[in-house]
Amino acid sequence: MSVIVSIIGRPNVGKSTLFNRLTKTNDAIVDEQPGVTRDRHYGKVEWEDIHFTLIDTGGYMRNSDDAFEKYINQQIHLAIEESHILLLTVDAKDGLTDWDKEITKVARKYQKPILLVVNKVDNSELQNTIYDFYALGFDTLYPISAISGSGTGDLLDAIARIIKDKYKSALLEEIPQDEYPKIAIVGRPNVGKSSLVNALLGEEKHIVSDIPGTTRDAIHTFYNKFNLKCWIIDTAGLRKKSKVKEDLEFYSTLRTVRSIEQSDVCILMLDATQGIEAQDLHIFQNIIENKKGVVIAVNKWDLIKDKETNTAKDYEEFIKNRIAPFKDVPIIFTSTVDKTRLIKLLETAIQVYHKKKFHIPTHELNEFFQDIMAVTPPPSLKGKFVKIKYVTQVEGSPIFLLFCNLPQYLPESYKRFLENKLREKYDFTGVPISLVLKKK
Repeated sequence: MSVIVSIIGRPNVGKSTLFNRLTKTNDAIVDEQPGVTRDRHYGKVEWEDIHFTLIDTGGYMRNSDDAFEKYINQQIHLAIEESHILLLTVDAKDGLTDWDKEITKVARKYQKPILLVVNKVDNSELQNTIYDFYALGFDTLYPISAISGSGTGDLLDAIARIIKDKYKSALLEEIPQDEYPKIAIVGRPNVGKSSLVNALLGEEKHIVSDIPGTTRDAIHTFYNKFNLKCWIIDTAGLRKKSKVKEDLEFYSTLRTVRSIEQSDVCILMLDATQGIEAQDLHIFQNIIENKKGVVIAVNKWDLIKDKETNTAKDYEEFIKNRIAPFKDVPIIFTSTVDKTRLIKLLETAIQVYHKKKFHIPTHELNEFFQDIMAVTPPPSLKGKFVKIKYVTQVEGSPIFLLFCNLPQYLPESYKRFLENKLREKYDFTGVPISLVLKKK
């Protein structure tokens, strides 16, 4: 399960710019106008051997004309409550304000580790202004420039130390530690996730309702039937971020993200009557980014009328085109009402779990890659020729380390070509593959 870190502070101190810098994305909107960030944004951060979920919150407001002030402040309190670490961000150009003092008091009430981040230290003159912020009562300040990235390495080091010292062992204990696969059932609200669990277990273990978002917590259930043993994680429905209005829905979204992170394989449920929508693709991308195995369940197939011979085949082809380039994914058509292909769905998810752990002997892997490169060598880039000299697979994981002379000159298209060749030779259906280039 991932540690959650929230960026908090008053409007326009550069929280969204810091979020984009640490997540290496442009997901958060950056604007000079205060209050642009109204909903939280979620992203993953990896630093050395640790990773965590980062939340960008709206700017804490007071006595403003913004109609959303109450809503934004309420969500910030929720973000603080759900987080493990807080990045209290202030503005070096504006100096210390009473507003900063007020937010510090609010944050301290929750008794979470707080790192004071002094942003916009973009030159040596501004370096001298940071000392005023010691008045907030922190022993250490982290002067940074979110725009240039200056100082963010020291900040990430500090976050890593807190995670290792305070949270890492405790969070690992929350995940069932045994040899059985952990399978998370994820998807938009009301696609039938809880109905699937109830149908598999043969009892009304989870509340089923037409009201989207009925399941708010991730629920772990051990499954032991038909010679299949696994942990099933039923999660709250993932909503579009712009629709996370209720307090409980905010918690649900976070917990669903965390359920994906702690699983081995995810069953992504789609509604056959609605097709695959943008939010489904977002969830699929979240699964792939977390390097989890994936099976797609097209639920409510019983509601599709006038099924012709090729209806399922055409539907499957449509889905694969939408999830490209990673199209090597099992797709099972199910009905929780008729209990159609539910056991096959679970069997397939467990098969994907074992495929994730499949290990190719190093000598066999190197012979395989040498044969490929003899026929189709890497293309030259800027007059440079890359030679892959040695390949090995990380034990128990579909991560392949490619040691070569000039890793920076190997085109992404050639990496995709190598991945496709691996998939042709070995069965990695439903498993994201990572090719990591290392300089030898």
